[in-house]
Amino acid sequence: MSRMPKTIGAVQYLNTKPLVHGLAACGVNVVYDLPSRLSDRLSSGELDVALIPSIELFRGRGYRMVSDACIGCRGPVMSVKLFFRVPPWKTRTLALDEGSRTSASLARILLSERFGITPFSESLAIGSGLEATNADAVLLIGDRAIGSPHERFEAVWDLGNEWVGFSGLPFVFAMWVAREDVETESLAMVLAETRNRGEANLAAIAAAESASHGLTVPQCLTYLRDNLHYHFGPQERLGLSTFYRYSTSLGLAPIGFDCELATEGVLS
Repeated sequence: MSRMPKTIGAVQYLNTKPLVHGLAACGVNVVYDLPSRLSDRLSSGELDVALIPSIELFRGRGYRMVSDACIGCRGPVMSVKLFFRVPPWKTRTLALDEGSRTSASLARILLSERFGITPFSESLAIGSGLEATNADAVLLIGDRAIGSPHERFEAVWDLGNEWVGFSGLPFVFAMWVAREDVETESLAMVLAETRNRGEANLAAIAAAESASHGLTVPQCLTYLRDNLHYHFGPQERLGLSTFYRYSTSLGLAPIGFDCELATEGVLS
């Protein structure tokens, strides 16, 4: 028998602020953690619903999206970048920010599809910068990706922009997901309304969050308003299923995920 969700998990990253703006005031018990840990806690049953990376939706058993509120992009995302110390096609070693499994998978897919290469990968600890590794290419997410690097690079890829140019489709980084035994009808409305409220208050969010993320208020507002997209629609579903197809081709996700079933009823 399905049951009402008791606890939902989210992350404290800047890109999630519009999705959680005022959420606690709605009577929802929200806990915050790293994306990878949220995925593990959802799988173990510690959480009923969580905002998890899209690659984890593919890997979970019986997972389904519960809201059309998501974190995506339809062009440059600004906060997910791959820095190349060598020409991209000569990349042999790849340092992957362990804070995002989805972005790591996306970087591997783009290198494989663009150049037919599979670099040796190493993990870059959360909070570490470009100086922490000598890898040919370094994936950074979040605040460290937004800032201007001091080092000179052969190329810098904004992975959101690279994906859109490659596939012609939006990219979905994260979404609200539940296990199959959790009833989420009432929560779905709360999550959508919270997203709408967040979008209506982007200027206030930018003013409150910019300093702690090392950005000016205009930079923060531009990022939240122009680089991110918070609605899961038909094109996002197609982008997600395309990402899944490439993920399985590299062994990054198991075969058998049904995108139509997992996203049924949540399109904007």
